[in-house]
Amino acid sequence: MSGSKTIVHLLRHGEVHNPDGILYGRIAGFGLSDLGREMALAVAEELSGRDIVHVGASPLQRAQETAEPIAASHQTDTVTYDGLIEAGNSFEGKRIGVGDGALRHPRYWWRLRDPFKPSWGEAYLDIARRMTVAVEAARVAAESCEAVLVSHQLPIWIARRFAERRRLWHDPRNRECSLASLTSFVYEGAELVRVEYSEPAAHLLLKSEAARRAKGA
Repeated sequence: MSGSKTIVHLLRHGEVHNPDGILYGRIAGFGLSDLGREMALAVAEELSGRDIVHVGASPLQRAQETAEPIAASHQTDTVTYDGLIEAGNSFEGKRIGVGDGALRHPRYWWRLRDPFKPSWGEAYLDIARRMTVAVEAARVAAESCEAVLVSHQLPIWIARRFAERRRLWHDPRNRECSLASLTSFVYEGAELVRVEYSEPAAHLLLKSEAARRAKGA
């Protein structure tokens, strides 16, 4: 291996304000909650000392808002990448919950017939391809330095599995991609040498969960 070291951080957006609990997918108008904004600031603080020269984001509001404090901290603009957008999903706009969501209705079961495509939305391979294009563009833009791309849980997880040459079909419960987490692709030259994972806003998630438990007690 030879060449300079470049890191492309894939950042999942922070918590979204979604009081009705719907699957918002690509629907416009879903921005960060107060906690989500705290998460974005926590990540910006974590990355403040890094050599970040390129910031990109999905076109969706929650991703753009998560990118803002990072771009401001490093005095750069946010580049919008359509390829970082959330996965397409035919359940978009519906409530997806245990026992009270759309999945309980037999008329929707046909959409779940093929977990490999998946039949309810955008094919995993299509997600992997568009994410790979975005990551490569960011790697080139930030050569010898670092880039941050703000995206969404499923696209980030698929990008990681594709890069690590793992099967794209998976159990969603096992995704390692929490809110405001960083999945970092480390390159030597153009070669990916490892993928790292961190959760700069984990303390905020724990604080929020503790508050919810206390409220419900």
